[in-house]
Amino acid sequence: MFENISLAFQGIWSHKLRSCLTMLGIIIGIASIISIVSTIKGTNEQIKENLIGSGNNAVNVQLYQGDDAYDLSWSSLPEGVPVISEETRQELEDLDEVEVASLYTSRSYAEYVYYQNTSYSGSMYGIDSHYFDVYGYYVQWGRDFTEEDFASFRKVAILDRDAVSSLYWSEENPVGTTLEIYGEPFTVIGIVDQSSSFEPVIDSLGDYYTYMNTTGGQIFLTSAAWSIVYNLDEPQSAVLRAVDTDSMTGAGNKAAEILNAGITASSDENYSYKSEDLLEQAKQLQDLSSSTNQQLIWIASISLLVGGIGVMNIMLVSVTERTREIGLKKAIGAKKRQIRVQFLTEAAVLTSLGGILGVVVGVIMATAISRLTSTPTAISVPASLAAVVFSMAIGILFGLFPAMKAANLNPIDALRHE
Repeated sequence: MFENISLAFQGIWSHKLRSCLTMLGIIIGIASIISIVSTIKGTNEQIKENLIGSGNNAVNVQLYQGDDAYDLSWSSLPEGVPVISEETRQELEDLDEVEVASLYTSRSYAEYVYYQNTSYSGSMYGIDSHYFDVYGYYVQWGRDFTEEDFASFRKVAILDRDAVSSLYWSEENPVGTTLEIYGEPFTVIGIVDQSSSFEPVIDSLGDYYTYMNTTGGQIFLTSAAWSIVYNLDEPQSAVLRAVDTDSMTGAGNKAAEILNAGITASSDENYSYKSEDLLEQAKQLQDLSSSTNQQLIWIASISLLVGGIGVMNIMLVSVTERTREIGLKKAIGAKKRQIRVQFLTEAAVLTSLGGILGVVVGVIMATAISRLTSTPTAISVPASLAAVVFSMAIGILFGLFPAMKAANLNPIDALRHE
C-alpha cells in the first residue's frame, strides 16, 4: 500500500500542471461546500444566540389560562393556583437538566415609579435570592440583597444599567438615592450587570415588542417587599438555568409538570404552567435557513461530479500512457488485483489532495465572506473531515473504470503498444 501511495505521488509530481488542473474541480466543489456549511453553522448559532442570549440558558415557566399567558399585571392569584413554595423551588433545582431555579413576580410596565421628577417606564421584578444567579447578574456598584433584607421586609431596590439611564440623567452614582414606588420610598442599594451581556437584534416591529420590556430597564425588589407595593399575592413564575442550551426544552417541560401538579383549579378554568421554548423557536428558524442553503450545497456538488469525470478522464489517459509499463508488470507476475489497486490508489491520492486543498480554500473563503458581509461563520471540523473522505471516495468511484481497464489489459498486447 505504501509503495502504491509513493508511486501515486511520483506520478502526480511528474505531471504537476495536469494534476493541478484535474484537482481543480474537486478543490472548487469542496471549497464551496465548506464555505456554505460554515455559513449555515454560523447563522444557526447566531439565530440561537439572538433568541436565547449568549450563555444564559434561562427558561421561563409562566402561568397560562388556555393559550394566553395569565395577566400578572392586573390580576391577583387565581383560586386553585397556589403560591409556589420553597420546597417546590428546590424540587425544580434538583432536576438533572437544571443548575439553578428561581421564583419571581413581575410587572412588564411599572407605573408610579419616580426619581425626583423623572418617571420610569421599564419593568419591575420581585425576586428571590437565586434570581441573579440564574441570569448571571453581578453587582457593579453597591451590594446585593441580603437575608436580612428579605426577613425584615426592607424597602430596598437594585437597578440594571438601562434603568439607571432611564431615571438618572447625571453621572452621579445612584446607590443611596431614594425611589418613590407606588408612594413608598425605596433605597437603591446596588446596580447590576450581566456577565454574558445579550444585546437583542431588533430588525422589525415584532422584534421591538419582543424585547421592549428588557430594553426599557429593570428594577428589582425583594419578593418580601413586593407585597408592600402591591398588597396581594400574585401568580409567580419560575426561571431555570439549564446545564446547557440543548437541555432547555427538557428542563422547561419537567418544571411545568411539577408546577402543574399543585394546581387544584377546575378544568373549566384551564390554568396551567407552560415553558417558553426558545430553543424550539430557534430550531424552526434554523431549519428554514438550512433548507434554503441545502439547495446551494447540491449546486456546489455538481462541481464535484465534474471533478470526478475529470479524474476518470485523466486516469484513462494515464492508463494509455503506461500501457507498456502495465504489460511489463504483468509479464513478471503482477496480478490483476495489484494493477487495479495501484491505479485506484493513484486516483484516491489525487482527489484526497484536492479535498485537503479544497478545505483550506473553503476556510479562507468562509473567513473572507464573514469579513466582507458581516455574515457569521463557524468552521465545522466534522464537515471538513467528511469532505476529505468524500473526495477520496470520488477518486475511488471514478477511478474504478480506468483501474479495471488497466488490470484487464492483455500483457502481450500491452508490451507491443507504442
